[in-house]
Amino acid sequence: MSLARHHGGFVILLSFGTAMLLTIVPLSDGVRSFRPDWVALTLIFWSLVLPYRVSVGSGFLAGLLLDVLTGTLLGQHALALSLVAYLCVRLHLRIRAYPMWQQSLTVLVLLVLQQLVVLWIDSLIGRPPHPFSYWLPSLVGMVLWPLVYRILTALRINFSVS
Repeated sequence: MSLARHHGGFVILLSFGTAMLLTIVPLSDGVRSFRPDWVALTLIFWSLVLPYRVSVGSGFLAGLLLDVLTGTLLGQHALALSLVAYLCVRLHLRIRAYPMWQQSLTVLVLLVLQQLVVLWIDSLIGRPPHPFSYWLPSLVGMVLWPLVYRILTALRINFSVS
């Protein structure tokens, strides 16, 4: 374990706060189904880049806050994001070595896995099945991953987040 002091915790929190705001911004019905899971994308980035700082606990806390903000069953997103964070931390060296197109496919798998966990919990509590448009945010997240990666990398470099 390194004794070096960590910098940029505020930038990490600010990025998660921005992702939460982008998640609850009101959109029209036609556009809402295309909204990517900003919190999951942000969690995936920080878990890949700084796995010793942002990991399962961060995913759990972000998921709980997301549950409170969106009014879903408490713990539903917490479980799903914890699983995503675990996989990112466990496989971060492999995923970071992938070219961007392969990282995007990996992000698609992680986002679909997160949605499957949420769907599973919805079915356990008796919610009706979701339409096909339920899967669109994962596809949009995969397409936006290179942009999200570049923006958050620029923030990390500019503010010396370590």
